[in-house]
Order: sequence, then C-alpha cells, then structure tokens
Amino acid sequence: MSKKLLTLAMAVAFTVSVVGVSMAASEKCTVDSVDGDKVTMTCKSTDLKAGDKVKVKGDKKKAIEGC
Repeated sequence: MSKKLLTLAMAVAFTVSVVGVSMAASEKCTVDSVDGDKVTMTCKSTDLKAGDKVKVKGDKKKAIEGC
C-alpha cells in the first residue's frame, strides 16, 4: 500500500513540475537596435518589467539548396 502511495506522490510531483515549465510566457518582439552586447526590443505586451530575465530565439531561415 505504501509503495502505491509513494508512486502516486512521485507521479504527481513530476506532473506538477512539468506543468510549471510549460507555462512560460511567449512574446513577439521587434529588435530596434544593437549596441555591442545591449539589444533594444519593442514588445506589444506589458507583462515584462525592467530587469526580467528573458530567453530569445532568432527566426529560423530556410537553407539554400542547389549545386
């Protein structure tokens, strides 16, 4: 009985941790300027504040094919 409860508790903990990671916000922004290691972007959302840590991905570009 205790093994079943332990297994259930571990499964619930795993599910909660995965849900927390998948709830990250997603924003579409436009890069305004780049000055050395400083990038200025314009975003439509007001959810971001100065000092927030963000992860930025660039747009994927198509590969050039041919001979």
